[in-house]
Amino acid sequence: MKDASTSIWDNRELVIFDVDGTLYSQPRLRARMAMSLLAEAIRSGSFETMRILRQYRLHREILADASPGDFVERQFTDTAAACACSRDSVQEIVAEWIERRPLRHLAACRYSGLEAVFEGLRRSGRAIAVLSDYAAHQKLGVLGLQADFIVSATDEDVQSLKPDPKGLQKILRLAGVSSGRALMVGDRFDRDWTAASRVGMDTIIRCSRADQRCVTFRSYHDALFAPVLRSSPVAGRMPVGAKS
Repeated sequence: MKDASTSIWDNRELVIFDVDGTLYSQPRLRARMAMSLLAEAIRSGSFETMRILRQYRLHREILADASPGDFVERQFTDTAAACACSRDSVQEIVAEWIERRPLRHLAACRYSGLEAVFEGLRRSGRAIAVLSDYAAHQKLGVLGLQADFIVSATDEDVQSLKPDPKGLQKILRLAGVSSGRALMVGDRFDRDWTAASRVGMDTIIRCSRADQRCVTFRSYHDALFAPVLRSSPVAGRMPVGAKS
């Protein structure tokens, strides 16, 4: 395992963040959503929405491992087949309960210290990118964060979930940065670390314990981020991808 020292930030021009579980606490969000789902089940007298969402998440994990080119459509059709319901009803439930309703809770679930890290990266002249398995523009807005590049697994020219590296490869192309000068920040070894490893990119993973595969951190207040927080403006240097 690499030492959690300033060297992890040396010569980095681009920092790429995962979203779910990396920018905000998924357990905290899921607890809030579980209460909303339970209230809906009581109101409607049915647990069907909960069952469909559970199957949807299960099938997305399966599709991430299989990496089929048609995952965007199959995430709905496979779930519909498993639940014996229509494909359109699955898409409507996903849009409501995974895309729209969680937005009202995201700000309260954002990890402490994250905004200061983003500000430090910008002061240092580094570009910031986001790679998400879901559409991320609205999430970033609610979280009060900005990125130079925002890429989703559902983008027409990606159509692939991590650990497939297509999303990372797109970001590197857009930024014009080599993988050796980029750093991935994530929360899952099986998705974020694996995807980055496939393009030769270093990773730091939010995790409660040390791991031999890469540097890990518990909080954005950890000493690992001190060099970023102390960053001074770089004279004459604009972030990658910025326009004059």
